[in-house]
Amino acid sequence: MTVESIPVKSPPKSLVWDGDELVSATGGGRRWGPDGVARPAPYMWSFPFDAGTVSASGRYSAVYQERGTKAALLEGEQVVRELNRSYYRAPNYDYPLALGRLGDGREVVVHCPDEYNVLQIEDAASGERLTAGGREPEDVFHARLALSPDGRYLLSVGWVWQPFGMALVYDTALALNDPGTLDGEGLLPTATVMNGEVTAGCWLDADQLVLATGADECDEEETAGLPPRHLGVWSVSEGRWLHRSPVADAEPGVLLLPRGDQVISFLGHPRLLDTATGRIVAEWPEVAVPVKPTCFGYRRVPTPVAALHPDGTRLAVVTAESIALITLP
Repeated sequence: MTVESIPVKSPPKSLVWDGDELVSATGGGRRWGPDGVARPAPYMWSFPFDAGTVSASGRYSAVYQERGTKAALLEGEQVVRELNRSYYRAPNYDYPLALGRLGDGREVVVHCPDEYNVLQIEDAASGERLTAGGREPEDVFHARLALSPDGRYLLSVGWVWQPFGMALVYDTALALNDPGTLDGEGLLPTATVMNGEVTAGCWLDADQLVLATGADECDEEETAGLPPRHLGVWSVSEGRWLHRSPVADAEPGVLLLPRGDQVISFLGHPRLLDTATGRIVAEWPEVAVPVKPTCFGYRRVPTPVAALHPDGTRLAVVTAESIALITLP
């Protein structure tokens, strides 16, 4: 395992791999080649976007204010349109936004454009709302949205008052026919999950997702859920936990990146975890990243910025003074 470093004067606020180059959409398309040399940004933003995401296909990307109400959807370097979310408590929790492709091939944007608790799925190219209709939403603050690799399922790692993190999963195919299925409990039974506070989640594949819990506990007597400081693998098709394991050393934080049957967590520094056991396979304490335990809070802590190469061999992590390039075991 090696750690190389690309010095940067201004740390990028978003990062994605494009072949063997790294690109920051929030930095106006600033690039770093395999030689570590920075390429000039082809454009500049006149708005302080401080976070970004990209669709799995790479066709669309978005930049946004993580604790604001504004975002922009891009196709390549061209702005497709502006996006917005409700002002309600926006400064206190992360912007809910996901890009991806549904099973029928349509590229979509999933966000909460009108109300904090109403998820909408929109066609990325046209902006057509695919989930228009009557809604009866629960009092849930959606955040950290993620579509499964096949676009069939939507994960929301958000929170409820008095602030406590939780996870919800919805079927996008059902939602296109009945938008009301994006309200309520969805496919992940609350009683099965809610024990420890869910702080992070990601998809391992089209069926299995990983959820991580912090130190806070919801119900000391609940035994069916995911306990505090645990990593769990849930099968949507089977409706059960495949694995539930304690996480050693530290809480997982808010960001998980999937890598086969492993995930990378980022609380203070990157850790490579085995999803079946919770065991730390490797860690890099010399690569310092923000300590962000939940997606909400009055004090704004930026989400760690990292990008896993599609071949799973290299991890790029933004630090205060550089981009660390980690060769994974």
